[in-house]
Amino acid sequence: METQIHVPVGSPVIRKVPIFVDEHDVTEGAMKLINELRPAWDPSRVKTKLFTDGTTNKLVGCYVEDSPEDVVLVRVYGNKTELIVDRDNELKSFQNGICYEFMQGDALGTQDVRDPSLLRLIAREMARIHAIHAHNGCIPKPNLWIKMRKYFSLVATEFTDQASNIRIQQEVPSKVVLEQEMVWMKEHLSTLGSPVVLCHNDLLCKNIIHNSKEGHVRFIDYEYSSYNYQAFDIGNHFNEFAGMAELDYGLYPSREMQMDWLQVYLQAYKLFTKKTEEVSPRELETLYVQVNKFALASHFFWGFWALIQAKYSSIDFDFLGYAVLRFSQYFKTKPAVMALQIPE
Repeated sequence: METQIHVPVGSPVIRKVPIFVDEHDVTEGAMKLINELRPAWDPSRVKTKLFTDGTTNKLVGCYVEDSPEDVVLVRVYGNKTELIVDRDNELKSFQNGICYEFMQGDALGTQDVRDPSLLRLIAREMARIHAIHAHNGCIPKPNLWIKMRKYFSLVATEFTDQASNIRIQQEVPSKVVLEQEMVWMKEHLSTLGSPVVLCHNDLLCKNIIHNSKEGHVRFIDYEYSSYNYQAFDIGNHFNEFAGMAELDYGLYPSREMQMDWLQVYLQAYKLFTKKTEEVSPRELETLYVQVNKFALASHFFWGFWALIQAKYSSIDFDFLGYAVLRFSQYFKTKPAVMALQIPE
């Protein structure tokens, strides 16, 4: 598979523990895992913290007060999330979740990503990820259109006359309209010349961890990562400036803020890939146009995702309302975005 990431020879073997964790009682299952992973810990002294920001999975942190820097995170996949996340591609054959080390730092918010110093750190870190080479030197293919089509097929039954969800019938654009827009997007966006690179694909604010002591940011939650269009990953991140629980697209970065971000990104990306930091005005303007056009595809992608979550997820979140807002923003911004032209 072109989207598979090569694991170097000699890399540590990922340990598998035959314990099933119930998503409705994550803490109990997490304690069973701690007995296996940290046998020296006194179970009576283990503290747990349930993280509630996740909208795909459930996450609990386990630690002892004597060593607060050693935190084990247990992530349990949400109900039916195998429909929207390629679990085989993520880490290959885990049962229903994974454990990993806690990363020290602060998860960012919608105001943090606008901070000039953090903005530059994020742009450089994304450039670093995008510069990772394709598996075995093959030319990777973007998974955007395949994934979007799959999502659409999973929710298409909700658009029939017999569908039981009245809100979808009344508030979401029709199946015919959504399919027409998907076809148009693929035809138009595929011709913009955006490079295909290794993408995070889900860089919302809370997936960026800032370590102020070490002066860097790191990204977490790579379950949606794959080879994809460079401009999609950036445009998707810019859409996330609006937040999630209470969407505010007035926070979408201005052209001036985007240009600052993209200048830093391009300098870093070219340094990683071509050993030069020279960025021409034409290159900068081209990326700006590509990013804002691919931001449209981001609205559709997560709109479909939210419709699937509305049907299957047990997480307390208005996924259907979120889907309506994403599709609405797509149609609202499309005319102005499509007026943008890549410089000759």
